[in-house]
Amino acid sequence: MRRRIPVRKRLVVRLLFVSALIAVCSVAATAWLAVTTTTSALKEEQGQDLAADNRILAQLSGYAATHSDWAGVRPTLRELAARTGRRIALTTADRTPVADSAPRGTPLPPRAAATVDPLRTDTYTETGAQLSGVDPRVVGPYRLPAAERVKLDSLAERREHCYERHGLQATVERTESGRPVVPVADGADPFAYGADVCEDGRLNTPTVTEHKALDTLSDLVRPCLRKNGLNLDGRLFFTFDPRGKDSLGGGFLVAKLPKLGSGEATRTAQRCVQTARRTQLQPYVAPVAELFLGIGDQNPARFDMSPANKAKVVGVAGLVLAVTVAVTAVVAVRLVRPLRALTLAAQQPPELHVRVPVTTRDETGILAEAFNDLTERRARLEAQRKAMVSDIAHELRSPLTNIRGWLEVVRDGVVEPDPALLDSLHEEALVLQRIIDDLQDLAAADAGTLRLHREPLRAGDLLDQVAAAHRVAADTAGVALRTEADAAAWLDADPVRMRQVLGNLVSNALRHTLADGTVTLSARREGDEAVFTVADTGSGIAPGDLPHVFERFWRAEKSRSRRTGGSGLGLPIVRHLVAAHGGTAGVASEPGVGTVFTLRLPATPPPGDEP
Repeated sequence: MRRRIPVRKRLVVRLLFVSALIAVCSVAATAWLAVTTTTSALKEEQGQDLAADNRILAQLSGYAATHSDWAGVRPTLRELAARTGRRIALTTADRTPVADSAPRGTPLPPRAAATVDPLRTDTYTETGAQLSGVDPRVVGPYRLPAAERVKLDSLAERREHCYERHGLQATVERTESGRPVVPVADGADPFAYGADVCEDGRLNTPTVTEHKALDTLSDLVRPCLRKNGLNLDGRLFFTFDPRGKDSLGGGFLVAKLPKLGSGEATRTAQRCVQTARRTQLQPYVAPVAELFLGIGDQNPARFDMSPANKAKVVGVAGLVLAVTVAVTAVVAVRLVRPLRALTLAAQQPPELHVRVPVTTRDETGILAEAFNDLTERRARLEAQRKAMVSDIAHELRSPLTNIRGWLEVVRDGVVEPDPALLDSLHEEALVLQRIIDDLQDLAAADAGTLRLHREPLRAGDLLDQVAAAHRVAADTAGVALRTEADAAAWLDADPVRMRQVLGNLVSNALRHTLADGTVTLSARREGDEAVFTVADTGSGIAPGDLPHVFERFWRAEKSRSRRTGGSGLGLPIVRHLVAAHGGTAGVASEPGVGTVFTLRLPATPPPGDEP
């Protein structure tokens, strides 16, 4: 029964609504773009580009962080002004000029754009932002002399090489004070890679210069702590923090405070440390200065539209809306028609395998073709499922019938359960077990739950093991079993599964090779692949049968019994196991000459040859 779709939920109505919304948004976006573009142009003329302002502030803050005064700032200021096209001026807090890119006597803007104070504002850590704290470029007494840098560089290189030996990518970076740090790429934890031996602590130990500066800092901190009733004599210490948090001016040396009980006491101690830091670094930075940019912070003129322009915008908006709705209606009708056909076909019973006509070559036509392809695949899979169920029933029925028949005649006393009969029943049970095991392997492969226990394998050893396991069967059949292996052929694989793969191929070759024939197992390396071949001089496979050899329960000779022809699952298992190892399986054959099965798997270098 066809279900009636509410009008508000129909695709055509939704498309019309969405199109109208898009048209309105397009007109609004166009108007907004025009307004913002004009406003942006006015702002650029008046020197209000925030990104450029931040770059100017960051560079001047860096100058202040590395100089004790502003005496030599004029070349830097003039270079910035020429590069940005701005007027840049620096003054003291009382508006006393320090440096100015404009001619003498040019009035300053009404308000300063920012304050240059590297002891309270950090413009270096995060690009384009002004963070609270000391600029890392303020080094002061923590700057390392050349001798200490050489010693720390040697320790840093040693740690970098230690990380590399443990499989970690690390680089040596230098802080503003000259101290090297060795960060690990991607934030990896060295301890998780067993690289804890690299963390010997020597690189993070303060140098003589840093100890001297830290002792001075401790002397500055303790009076403040005692004034606030915090007696921490003997418990205040400093250490190195490679993460750079709460850095003491470019050296990444941080004050470590013990737990003080209350949160207020801890905050008071931290304020004392911050105050002492600024006091210690004050002689090494330029005085606080006010930064003036452009023509001040006068606002640009507001953008407004005249009544004539408003009428134009409304008229264009109405025209765009009408055209959009009309075009959308036509497109929606053409789009919905094939979708309805697809919906009706999908609602039909699955066993009918209904197809839909392909009337267009657009997305809906591609969707219709995909639907028809899916229907075809579903029909083929259903036929394969029915055939597989029939094959499994046939494969299990024969041995079960034999076992049941013999057990019944033994029960009725017609036949005595002699050893020969028991051997026959045991053979039938083994046939059943082999079929069930093969089906279980295929089910695990189909479900993706097939487990592999990989290890380095030499191809020659693998061939020798398989040949030894089938030597008796080959001698009984009068077939010569040979192996040829390249010593450089190695692979990373599950040895049990690979013996199962090659064993299936050898068993299959022995069954199809007459007496005085030959079965040859060979392995060689071709580039990045380990290539295995199992060649026989048997009857061969007809060209029309080659595409089906890896199908389940398929056999070229329909008259062969499973006792002589196998379960019909060996080659499918070979294909799945090889695919699970990342390889491929192929076959080539010539009737009356023989058959060659070829396996290609990823190769690995022999142990000891790894770089």
